Amino acid sequence: MKKIVFLFLLCALGAYGEKKPDSKWLDQKFSMFIHWGIYSELGGVWEGKPITQGYSEQIQSQAGIFGDWYAAVADRFYPVCWNADSIVTLARRAGMKSIVFTSKHHDGFCMYHSRYTDYNIVDATPFKRDVMKELAEACRKQGMRFGVYFSLIDWHFPQAYPISSHNADPLTPEHYIYNLKQVEEIMTGYGDISEIWFDMGSLTSEQSRGLYHLVDSLQPSCMISGRLGNDCSDFSVLGDNEYPDDKIGVPWQTAASFFDETWGYRSWQKRGEVAEKRDEKLRSLIKVVSRGGNYLLNIGPKGDGSVVPFEQEVLEKMGSWLGKYGEGVYGVRANPFEYLYPWQDITVKGNRIYIFADKSVSPVNIRLDGLRGQILSASYVGGGPVTVRQEKGEWQLYGQPCWQEDSPLGVICLEMEDGWKVEPVNSRVRGKKWTLDNATPLYAYSCIDYYTGFRSTVAYTWGFQTSKKQVKPTLYYTDNERGRKIRMLVDGVEREVVLGDRNLQGNSVYLKKGTVKWGRVYTKPSGSVFGNLPAGIDRIPGNPEEAGWKKLTGFQYGKINELGMRQRKSLFLYTEIESDRVQRISVELGSGNGILVLLNGREITAHLSEKGKLYNKESVVLPLQKGKNQLVIKLYNRFEKKICFSIKPEEEYKVYKQEMGTFPLEPGKWHRCEIRPLDVLSKCSAMRLNNIELEF
Repeated sequence: MKKIVFLFLLCALGAYGEKKPDSKWLDQKFSMFIHWGIYSELGGVWEGKPITQGYSEQIQSQAGIFGDWYAAVADRFYPVCWNADSIVTLARRAGMKSIVFTSKHHDGFCMYHSRYTDYNIVDATPFKRDVMKELAEACRKQGMRFGVYFSLIDWHFPQAYPISSHNADPLTPEHYIYNLKQVEEIMTGYGDISEIWFDMGSLTSEQSRGLYHLVDSLQPSCMISGRLGNDCSDFSVLGDNEYPDDKIGVPWQTAASFFDETWGYRSWQKRGEVAEKRDEKLRSLIKVVSRGGNYLLNIGPKGDGSVVPFEQEVLEKMGSWLGKYGEGVYGVRANPFEYLYPWQDITVKGNRIYIFADKSVSPVNIRLDGLRGQILSASYVGGGPVTVRQEKGEWQLYGQPCWQEDSPLGVICLEMEDGWKVEPVNSRVRGKKWTLDNATPLYAYSCIDYYTGFRSTVAYTWGFQTSKKQVKPTLYYTDNERGRKIRMLVDGVEREVVLGDRNLQGNSVYLKKGTVKWGRVYTKPSGSVFGNLPAGIDRIPGNPEEAGWKKLTGFQYGKINELGMRQRKSLFLYTEIESDRVQRISVELGSGNGILVLLNGREITAHLSEKGKLYNKESVVLPLQKGKNQLVIKLYNRFEKKICFSIKPEEEYKVYKQEMGTFPLEPGKWHRCEIRPLDVLSKCSAMRLNNIELEF
């Protein structure tokens, strides 16, 4: 206990640091998630009725079951079919490289022998066995990596918040210390832990840092999930069953269930056809891996400990497919091309490029723009050859799809000669001035807690062409960026600077009178998760009221406006800006806990603000096109009782410039430049450098 309290105080005062990602975790790609507990005994049914609302592992909350009634389920929990060795064997047959087991879910029931509560499988059930210890030992015996899930909320702990509708309540000091003690016993009593998957709750930054450093001090190689909150993590976790279409610049993972409706066992679940489900999950796996992530696929065993036969059969068929094509899945790098085709995904391993062509589209030819180097061979894995030739300097692949009849994907392997590379296509910059309009963003997934999760921009990259042997870039920025510490990379050469570290005099940029006209402001309510954007929000029709927008009565430009708003709610604002020319203008925006800005469908900025501040303001430069421009702003209220916001057009803003020194260039036609911040909380935090420009 003294050790825990001391560590808590030390971490509360210390700064949060990042460690180098575990290479084995990065390479594993495909893992098994297991949601199993006394809720599995109920199978989604209470008092003879299926509980259709919410996930079945949360049936205590969804069915409104009294705590003592729910706890009594443990009296009959006797999983006679549980066999840890069989679970690990199944995971291996499925092609999975690790298992993540639910040590404790929201109901607070521990599936291991906890010293700090008798509400656990050893002390509270007739089974009397530590199933988590059995699984950890079985994993070690069969060479499988082992990780744990740990719920940060607890509906059984007396000093925790009671059950709520949103699962993101704060942690009381007593509950936090209880979590520290339980995490410590897991980290010290169950061997090597490859990852810990924290979930839910709304922690203070000190609490998140304390748990992070506790795990890191006890098991330095253990990867820590983003749902610990406050951007204290080793890898980003996307939303449940969420798959990105963007390049993600940090280690990340998608957790997926067999069925979107539940993670825990549901006896009445409609399961469909095995072949269809296998194809669905294989496509999801390849999509995640080709974008550089890890795929964590869940099973929900029955109350007796047995695996649902449907899930077992799907996993075995996935494993059979991976046995033939897994060379393009494990230990690979993400798609190096800047574009994504709807019918294919790409991975890279050494000098091999793997193309996963979807059978539903049946492509006849594939064009690989930007691929430079010699293709030594091209063939379908397990099939026939593919014809390759260059057309107008770009590689083209021809050939009829060749794959097994029961496979949803055909896998093409290109063997490349040493020295091959992929040159930029979409982010090619021509001219001296570079803006964010022609940059390729790199993303992460940032969150204070689950409801604040959003896609955060963590870096900008450009591809540029020059015959010079060196370049001298100049960076332009505004008062918003003064004092920020950044890192610039040009062809791999790094340089760190503090913007405005010298007494620089900025040049004023004035808005010419009469060139810009601001329209009426409309509003529309939004959902509870900050990062969720409804379809069509980036393009508003001519009459916004036809799309459900309402005029915001009482709104005044340049004034602070207030609206009463419940926590975990957000609001969209929309206005039209008419400009008689192409120009950059500045606007001061005021917001609460979070703000996201879209101009003509393109994201300008998105970030969360410091917790505890009701009103925050910043200046944002808007690159206007000639004619009508659509400005959409999402305002988010996570913690307050009202929301304060403002829009103040500015007649003047200052631009500063800073020379970055000389960068040598690698031989070749095309080159790369990247900018990242060095003064953010973590690699997942939004960079907030949206007003910068570059000149070479």
